[in-house]
Amino acid sequence: MRRLSLAGDGRHLLVPLDHSVSDGPIVPAGKWDDLLRALVDGGADGIIVHKGRARAFAPDILRNCALVVHLSASTACSADVHAKVLVADVEEALRLGADAVSVHVNIGSDTEARQLSDLGAVARSCDAWGMPLIAMVYPRGPRIEDPRDPALLAHLANVAADLGADMVKTSVALPVERMAEVVAGSPIPVLAAGGPPDGSDLVEYGTAVMATGCRGLAVGRRIFSVPSPASLVARLAAVVHGDGGASNGMSMTSSSTFVAGVA
Repeated sequence: MRRLSLAGDGRHLLVPLDHSVSDGPIVPAGKWDDLLRALVDGGADGIIVHKGRARAFAPDILRNCALVVHLSASTACSADVHAKVLVADVEEALRLGADAVSVHVNIGSDTEARQLSDLGAVARSCDAWGMPLIAMVYPRGPRIEDPRDPALLAHLANVAADLGADMVKTSVALPVERMAEVVAGSPIPVLAAGGPPDGSDLVEYGTAVMATGCRGLAVGRRIFSVPSPASLVARLAAVVHGDGGASNGMSMTSSSTFVAGVA
């Protein structure tokens, strides 16, 4: 858990990069190391990738950044995009040197029961190995009327906690101020997923989210699709960690400029 908060303040800035399974390439194949180095230089606490990707990049890149291996998958081509299945296990993540694993569950989907079972099984393995578990739990599917309802999101956070997760990543309530209700009802740290739904300023949005008591941000597409990810990550790290984000021994400059090739 200490590796997931490099500033040592129990707060987290994670960058999910698992989109290449669900949606297709997020950057050209030869630019992956450049992107990862930009995220590390900017001060990200951790990245989230699938097991095959974790074997593909230079091993020294994550010396100052945690590795989270994502165990769930589905694609945009599926008959049911909300039907997540397990494609890796905790033991594989351990062999890759992962600091944590993550599992995706869509509450309200047609396959909710199986996804809950998978989360419970992964939590059991994590407990046996001492591996931190991040549950990505979202209100998605035909039975969800308001995916930004704070009462519903609080329910999801408790599902994650009760089934054994150490942290929960979920959607942000609207209005953002009501995310405080989700945090108040959660027995485990809450990470806010994604950026503002209206495409407004990400740093201002992150500031508002952190003010509600969330313990971190997990932002992917809004980071890896910009020309200079390191600069944006540095600004978000300052929001998440305050002064601690600049004193964790990592470069917080924007010198690592990277042009993203988004599919």
